[in-house]
Amino acid sequence: MTRLRALVALAALIVAGGLVAVIPATAASAAACSASWQASAVYWGDAQVSHNGRNYRAKWWTQNEAPPGTTGVWEDLGACGGGTTPPTGGTCTYPNWAAGTWYAAGAIVRYTNGSYYIAEHDNPGYDPVVSTWYWEPYTCGGQPPTTPPPTNPGGFVVTEAQFNQMFPGRNSFYTYSGLVAALSAYPAFARTGSATVQRQEAAAFLANVYHETGGLVHIVEQNTANYPHYCDPGQPYGCPAGQAAYYGRGPIQLSWNFNYNAAGNALNLPLLTNPWLVQTDAAVAWKTGIWYWMTQNGPGTMTAHNAMVNGAGFGQTIRSINGSIECNGGNPAQVQSRVTRYQQFVGILGVSAGANLYC
Repeated sequence: MTRLRALVALAALIVAGGLVAVIPATAASAAACSASWQASAVYWGDAQVSHNGRNYRAKWWTQNEAPPGTTGVWEDLGACGGGTTPPTGGTCTYPNWAAGTWYAAGAIVRYTNGSYYIAEHDNPGYDPVVSTWYWEPYTCGGQPPTTPPPTNPGGFVVTEAQFNQMFPGRNSFYTYSGLVAALSAYPAFARTGSATVQRQEAAAFLANVYHETGGLVHIVEQNTANYPHYCDPGQPYGCPAGQAAYYGRGPIQLSWNFNYNAAGNALNLPLLTNPWLVQTDAAVAWKTGIWYWMTQNGPGTMTAHNAMVNGAGFGQTIRSINGSIECNGGNPAQVQSRVTRYQQFVGILGVSAGANLYC
């Protein structure tokens, strides 16, 4: 049997038997391109698309994140349609970036988009595109990068890529666009103080939101047995939407008829008579969360916003949200969960966590 016929026979055996073989790239042709990625489309796990001459597979739900992305949602399946990876320029031979690997200042890596980045500060493998405080673009010839660092057209200190990295498994209801739209209700939110303070406040808010909703998974309170308990009949306006209508909803899980009434009055929304708006309109949901953050002390002595911008620390945001149950040793595991998430989020945003993390 000639060598060519042997290779043909081996290929047939592989197809028939489901075996896996490694064929040199020079001998293999590129796979056909999948349907082109579309920004407006929703892709679920295992969906395949093509973008810039390469095929990608979605690992989980995603929308608006172009492959290869920055959150890890897209798996690169290789070149398609005979395409090749575009050259990056220069003669760089630096290693590929790996999430979770410790990089000292000065380390140079090749990112998943084919570009190179140099660590400005020591970091435990933060994403070079997302955590721009730790990394900056690098070219082998020392010339300025041809592509400027990503900007955030929404004006929020958290970009959509960073938001997606924080909440990789979020419910599609909690959109980034809804969050950005809600910012107009309280312009001081995450825009007060230095750039560091602004990012710390955004991280603190989103860390508490993560804890309250299981990572932006839950829109409504899961224990339906609690629903009838959130009507205070002693209020002069009562509970016009029904005894069991004021259960927890949204990113801060707004509950009780008096909170729906107060939030509705502040936001000029009919939340007392139509509390369901909080679970059907993403911008309304985000507005109620920011309303509580900016205006309510809860069981604490200050609003969560004031705690962050006046230097009281993250621990006081916990006290303002659920301090009567969690603080002063009430539930240290829950407190630690919030603190851990906050530390992760400030890392993504490239700032320190500050002091007074616990309550």
